[in-house]
Amino acid sequence: MFIVSSYSLAIIFCFVTMLCWGSWGNTQKLAGKMWRYELFYWDYVTGILLFSLLSAFTLGSIGSEGRSFVVDLGQAEWGNIGSAFLGGMIFNAANILLSAAIAIAGLSVAFPVGIGLALVLGVIVNYIGQKAGDPLMLFGGVALVTIAIILNALAYNKQAKQAKKVSSKGIVLSLIAGILMSFFYRFVAASMDLNDFTSPAAGKMTPYTAMFIFACGIFVSNILFNTIVMRKPFEGKPVKYREYFNGKFNIHLVGIFGGLIWGLGNAFNLIAAGKAGAAISYGLGQGATLISAFWGVFIWKEFKNAPKGVNVYLYLMFLLFLLGIGVIIIAGV
Repeated sequence: MFIVSSYSLAIIFCFVTMLCWGSWGNTQKLAGKMWRYELFYWDYVTGILLFSLLSAFTLGSIGSEGRSFVVDLGQAEWGNIGSAFLGGMIFNAANILLSAAIAIAGLSVAFPVGIGLALVLGVIVNYIGQKAGDPLMLFGGVALVTIAIILNALAYNKQAKQAKKVSSKGIVLSLIAGILMSFFYRFVAASMDLNDFTSPAAGKMTPYTAMFIFACGIFVSNILFNTIVMRKPFEGKPVKYREYFNGKFNIHLVGIFGGLIWGLGNAFNLIAAGKAGAAISYGLGQGATLISAFWGVFIWKEFKNAPKGVNVYLYLMFLLFLLGIGVIIIAGV
């Protein structure tokens, strides 16, 4: 299987993760012009599962190092399979809430608040699980990101008051999503031998196998989670399954493409974790908040006509996110 052999390459992989995880929300924004996010989400999780299979039978099955996907899956212990599957379920619960927050508050709010919080808590959780990197630098970077999240929430609150649409629902959903999102990676990381991808311990899984099991957890749990949200939506009327099956082929492709984008980022992140460590790999990947905020502010114009002072908050948010991400990278050098 393909294995990252250096810290610098692992950082590059984490930046690809950042771009992917911060950009998939654009597909939801595009699909949202034609149908509800609950319907989009079925195609999104299908795309994640498809990519997990694609990566497993390509990068996960070539070369002489490590175990190939089929062999690795056959020897994996049920406890590790269950851990990765549970990680998928936790992620899915969090991501459905995040999707609802995107629909209500927009990319430039839902991601910085939700995924920013997930970065902060997730780095702590993953560092406890595997102590890799300088803790002072690592948590210093996390502190900068925390301040950036607060600035983003202040900007959103100020804009909402001017528009006389003060609603805490988007922020609350983002916060709950962030708390849940901070835990999923630890369960996936625990199912792998992060210290040795070349000759992983018996019973542990390679990143490609772990990603497939993780994707299965997302897909299976979606039958329950998304059905509940369709029947009891956070906003609007209930959604019926026939609306999904009546959707046009091109709109289904948008959702699948979104899942493929996220899946690519996830694959690169898990592969990078072997060299960068779980805390740094996860923390840099969740720097996706910076990318999504860029899309929301500059492309989708979600803060267009914002009141005086909001732009100051936003520019400071971007600056602190950049500084925080830079400090997290230095923590692993």
